Parts: sequence; C-alpha cells; structure tokens
Amino acid sequence: MKIASRLAALFVAASVLVVAPADTRAQAFDPGPPPVARELRAVWVATVDNMDWPSRAGLSTAEQQREMIAILDKLVEVHMNAIILQVRPAADALYDSKIEPWSEYLTGKMGKAPDPYYDPLAFTLAEAHKRGLELHVWINPYRARYSRTRPASANHISKSNPSLVRNYGPYVWMDPGSPAVRERTRRVVLDLVKRYDIDGVHMDDYFYPYPETERRKRKVREIPFPDNSTYAKYRKGGGRLSRDDWRRENVNLLVKELYEAVHEVKPQVRFGVSPFGIWRPGSPPSVRGLDQYAVLYADAKKWYNEGWVDYMTPQLYWSVDKPQQRYDQLLEWWAQQNTHGRHLWPGNYTSKVGFTNSAKWNTDEILEQIRLTRAQPGATGNVHFSAEVFRKNPENLNERLVREAYANPALVPASTWLPSVAMTVPSASAGIDIKSSERVIDLGLGTLSSKLPWLWVVQMRTNAGWTTQILPGSQRALVIGAPGSTAPLDVRVRAVDRVGNLSPENRLPAMR
Repeated sequence: MKIASRLAALFVAASVLVVAPADTRAQAFDPGPPPVARELRAVWVATVDNMDWPSRAGLSTAEQQREMIAILDKLVEVHMNAIILQVRPAADALYDSKIEPWSEYLTGKMGKAPDPYYDPLAFTLAEAHKRGLELHVWINPYRARYSRTRPASANHISKSNPSLVRNYGPYVWMDPGSPAVRERTRRVVLDLVKRYDIDGVHMDDYFYPYPETERRKRKVREIPFPDNSTYAKYRKGGGRLSRDDWRRENVNLLVKELYEAVHEVKPQVRFGVSPFGIWRPGSPPSVRGLDQYAVLYADAKKWYNEGWVDYMTPQLYWSVDKPQQRYDQLLEWWAQQNTHGRHLWPGNYTSKVGFTNSAKWNTDEILEQIRLTRAQPGATGNVHFSAEVFRKNPENLNERLVREAYANPALVPASTWLPSVAMTVPSASAGIDIKSSERVIDLGLGTLSSKLPWLWVVQMRTNAGWTTQILPGSQRALVIGAPGSTAPLDVRVRAVDRVGNLSPENRLPAMR
C-alpha cells in the first residue's frame, strides 16, 4: 500500500500494453487458488483521556494527522483489516457535529474546533479506506462526562439539558430511563451513518454505569444510580415493570432501535456491541464474576438471541487459564448464543503485554487467544485493545503476530444476511509496457461498472505456489513481476463488496 503512488504512475505510463495470448495447455490443469482467509483483525483506537489518539490534547492539526497516519500504517504493517475509532467518548464529538460539541480531547477545550480546521473522522476514514482498512465508529451511549473537574461547553448536554443527566461518582451519566436520552443517541448515530461512509457502528460496554462506592462512617457502600424521578415518572404513566426489569428494557429498546435504524438508512453498515465478557455468573457453569445482567442492566444474550446485532464483541479480558473466567469456556458460551448466525469477534486485552506490573502478559498469551478463537466454531476474528500497544511493541508483539498468527492477509468475514449488489467479473487485464526499458508486468484493475469495489483480491501462482494480495478498491495498478523476472503462471482477480462478498473471478490469460 505504501507504493500506491508509484503504482498509479505505472498505470498511467502503460498506455500501450502487449497482452499475451491464452496458454490453453497451462489452463488444462486448473487446481485453482486456495480460499482467501476470512478473519476480522481489528484494533480499538481510544480517544477518551487521550488514551491512544491524539497523544495529548492541543496538538496542531498537522500533528494529529501525522499521529493518525502512523497508527493506520502500523495496523497495515501488522496485517490488521479494521479500525474501531472512538468518536463519541462522552456526549461529545471527534467529528464535525451539529448535535454535540467538539471533544476536549482534540484541542483541550470542549466546543473548540481544530485549528486549522479539519474533520478528524472524515480524514481518518479517507486514510483508512485508502489502505484497505474498514472503519467502525465507536460510541459510548450514555456517558456524559469522563471527568467533572473540567469545564463543559454551553452546548454540552450537561449544560443545555441538565435534567437528562445524573452525577454518579466522578462521572456524569445520561439517564438511560429517559426516552429523550435514547432519542438523542439515535440522532447521533444516524447523523454519523448518513454523513460518513463508515463500515460499522460499534457500541461499548457502558450501559448503566459500573458501580461506584463511597465511604460513610467507616463503611464502604455502593452508590445507587440516581434515577428515582425517572422511574417514578414511568410508574405514574402506567408502567408495571420492576426497576431492574425497567432498566434492562431501557437498554434493550436502544439496542433494537439502533440496529433497525442503522440498516434502514444504510443496509451495508454493520452494527455491533462490545459487552462485558460475562453475561451472568454460572453462564457457563464454571464462570464467576460481575453480573452484567443484574449490575449493568445489559441483557447481551437477548440481543444476540434476537439478532439485534451484526456482530458481538464480548470483552474476554482474562487469560486462557484464568480460573472461573477461562477464555475458551466463555468464548464457547457466547458462540452458543449466536442463534442468528451473526459474527462473533471477541475482544482481547492485548495491551496487557505492555503492562509493567504483575498483571503483565507475554505475547504467547495473545497468540494462544487467537488460536483458541480460530478453533471455536462460529468465532471468526478478534478485536485488540488498544492501538498504543502496537506502537510500543513490547516483547516483539508485532513481529510475532505477523510471523506466527497474521502471516497471510485476510478479508473481513462476509455479512451474508445483509443486502448486496450482484457483482460482475472484474475487467482486469495484464501485459507488458513496451515503452519501459524494464520488464514490468502491469495489472490494470477495473470493473464493468463505473463504481469501484471495496477491495480487490489478486491471487498469483508461480513455481513456488500461490500468493494472495488484498488491495484497496481505489488502486488501479499492481506490479506483478520485477524486471527480468519470470511471469506468473496463473493470475486470478476478484472484487469484494462492502459487506465482504466476493465477485466471480477473472482468470487472466497466461503471460510469457
């Protein structure tokens, strides 16, 4: 991908091509190329508190852009195929929004746009797609302030509509029991889907907040979430659910409405949720830990069972041999809940390889988690938390991933339940540029329609066997033979649409 500009120049220069005739003898025996690997390899890029990007608030536009390009190039280097970018960490926006204020994590002041102006999401989206990376926008549905010590802008929900928020511990939370809060999150998501060419919408695990505690009279007690007034209003309006069931139903409604609304606007945009890795203690029987159903009021099992997601990313942040939270047992349990055949892409705490305390993992742990994911029927990829660990590269994590786990390129698994447009055979051709003093085999990429595909898959056979390359759909040329080298014995080209479906292949005539 780094030689895209050179490839484009080669494509323009090759104005006269000599195309070799078909070699029928070579085509008589056709073992065909191997199947293209299918696996999501994604990385969360966290912006809250400047965790991954930008590295600090107040960087110049040029510095922010350089940092993002470095992240994207690193993901390509370690053979990832998707980025999950946090664009709404706390009722704010790392993009140009008319609904919520500019995030303080960009400029250091909430409501202040980057100067010189640019739209960080539009920029990252263009750069990611240029590299063949999917981009999913990551939103927090309910958190309103990550820290109450910093000033909020006048158009932040805590100022413009304070009746919708609640102080809880050090945070400010939008009340999930308020229909207005649900409608606001819906507006934010649909605004993103309509205005940006994103590949997915990704919701994290902060539903009702994780419990906060306080010390009173030498005793530590859990702070109850302050939604008495909202629940009373629900009951006064005729509601009959218990408070716990009412809270769960509030979150259920949001998940279902977002899934349906996203697909109504753009059917190809996938909707995913990343819940806490344990649904309930005892599911499976060996598991103990926080009960997200009873504490966070998140019934993620129901969402999976009902097919309200295109993918589920449970945060399996424990080691493979952790008693009561074994990675393989939890993964198997989540796979059993996938009654609609959607994607299961577990989240992995890869950053633990970079820890400096007793909780540190080694790289073998991550490689084993990837292996166990591949061994589990129904699980087809991993999401790594977070981008910073790949920049630091502790314990040769990057090199070992590329050498041992991610040696070959992979396509994101197809979402076959989503609508797609039938694709024709790509109109690729190959030949020799007779104007060049060097032997350069040029591969012109194009389709029979004017619209480019999302990706190209180019597979070539030499005496050493088959190789596979996955290229951005915008790339129009590919050097497939160095000067003086032997031409490939077989070349196949296929196109890929936005939900991962492959076109029929174009088998190019043999070249001498």
